[in-house]
Amino acid sequence: MISEEDKKLTDEELAKKVQAGEADYFGELVLRYENKMIGYIRRFIQNRDDATDVVQDVFIKVYKNIQSFDVTQRFSPWIYRIAHNEMVNNLKKKVRQPLNFFDPEVLFPHPLAKENPQDDSEKIEIKEILGKCMEHLDEKYKEVLVLRYFDDLDYKDIADVLKVPVVTVGVRLNRGKEKLKEIYEEIIKKGDYGRE
Repeated sequence: MISEEDKKLTDEELAKKVQAGEADYFGELVLRYENKMIGYIRRFIQNRDDATDVVQDVFIKVYKNIQSFDVTQRFSPWIYRIAHNEMVNNLKKKVRQPLNFFDPEVLFPHPLAKENPQDDSEKIEIKEILGKCMEHLDEKYKEVLVLRYFDDLDYKDIADVLKVPVVTVGVRLNRGKEKLKEIYEEIIKKGDYGRE
């Protein structure tokens, strides 16, 4: 077990200790990132058990590959990259599942969500519609939107995770938001909310 003082170490310092053979420090990295990884993976894999399995696979890969981590770099983009790869591998094996968790205020604070929705059922309906919109969005746009607006990664970290230039991140974010709005408007126009 690590000391309270050691819990103040940076992620990179913890990784360096793990690289030196002090495996107890890996537990602290797991504590710091477990909920983040679950949140990230659950945005793409709705089944809780499947998502938990993927997160476990992420930490196994992190531990196995910790020696290859460059401690002069940031740890966060490195672990998100591993999570990205595990999530993509899992999605290739399974049918894509709908994203019904979506919060409209995150991407569309004004134009799509009313300023003061009349009741919670109206908010729920908007979330369902936007979740349906996300199902129709290309993965390359969906992922940058999730990493930016749900996991709060900056452009450089997203670029590191996806292995694309920072400029590409900005372009995909803008196009993703535009396409999401187009899909939203089309669904509203058709009245196709996915309700039985």
